[in-house]
Amino acid sequence: MAVGIFMPKLGMSMKEGTVVEWLKKKGDKVKKGESIAVISSDKIETDIEAPQDGVLLDILVEQDETVEVGKVIGYIGQEGEKPDDQSNETPQETPKQAMQEVAASVGTIEPNRTSRHMLRVSPAARKLAREAGIDLSHIKGSGPKGRITKADVEKAIQLKQASLQRVHEKQTIAETTEITAERKDVTVKPVTGMRKVIATRMFASLQQTAQLTIHMKADVTELLELQEKLREELQDEPDIKLTITDFIARATILALCIHKRMNSLYQNGHIHTYDSVHLGIAVALENGLVVPVIPYAEKLSLKEISKKIKELSVRAREGKLSSEEMKGSTFTITSLGAYGVEFFTPVLNPPEVGILGVGTAADVPVFIGDAIHKRKILPLSLTFDHQVIDGAPASQFLTTIKNYLENPYKILL
Repeated sequence: MAVGIFMPKLGMSMKEGTVVEWLKKKGDKVKKGESIAVISSDKIETDIEAPQDGVLLDILVEQDETVEVGKVIGYIGQEGEKPDDQSNETPQETPKQAMQEVAASVGTIEPNRTSRHMLRVSPAARKLAREAGIDLSHIKGSGPKGRITKADVEKAIQLKQASLQRVHEKQTIAETTEITAERKDVTVKPVTGMRKVIATRMFASLQQTAQLTIHMKADVTELLELQEKLREELQDEPDIKLTITDFIARATILALCIHKRMNSLYQNGHIHTYDSVHLGIAVALENGLVVPVIPYAEKLSLKEISKKIKELSVRAREGKLSSEEMKGSTFTITSLGAYGVEFFTPVLNPPEVGILGVGTAADVPVFIGDAIHKRKILPLSLTFDHQVIDGAPASQFLTTIKNYLENPYKILL
């Protein structure tokens, strides 16, 4: 026999309730005690469970619809069975009687589940938690009156994934240690000093940010021609020797002044966007790398940038940089061009939200019209934090750099 699913009375003052979400579709098989819908009063939100095994024969109250307490919102019966229309009438009992009978029919007012019923959960959060296997009772809601939001569940999923990753890493370390202990032809050294700082920061970077890398090629043929002409012009200034890195730095600075979101730091859930560019330049050392900073780089000319990069690089390799000279960067450039690398995936230098990787310029045949020309093509790789900026604006930023490099006279303006 078909059984009605009633809107339950969740408190003495409750007059009506809202169907927040149906967890089953019409025609779905259900088991007694299985959650089939989410309903809410003005104070709490809870599941309705199937009163018996069978099929969800009909849904009378759709999602977000509000009805009086005691109204039938659906039917469960055997497949092919037709619900009895008489059971859709509002019970005429006193509120106390109605509450007792409704509680018995839906089987949701169980003393040992009080804490679960007190949860305030948005439908999207509930659905996401169910799909991800997250127990909502372990989540502290950040919404009004402790309501659990979708963002709360997403954070719980990230924590769960991080926890699983740590377990996996511990297992890997344990297995590696066992293998190492068995072999004699291996040298084992502890990770200390600069290597330890780099290891810690890079691992934290990949754990705490949503990194995405995009690539683009820039035709720098004209830029290299301009570089050669400027070198001839600057022969009387021996301390100035313009490199392609200097031009790339200048192009990046100009692009950051246009696309300010890329010139940001992401800290403690806040985005700090800067008007001035404090440019970090990664410098490879024998035992690691450092990132000296050029503060207020947008105020410097191409020659001044060149001198500053050269000076910081020399002092970095001599180990003479102060800690203050390696703090406060808002964006970083790193290059592997000297090693013949084309494209790569630079790792963010937190809390920065962007880092530009530069590959090696190479001769490439390029169609210009119907003719093939030899052009110098420079690979560029931009890694950005997807928590702060999306792919489209990040691509626009990289395109701006490319345009400056392909029209180098603009760099000098």
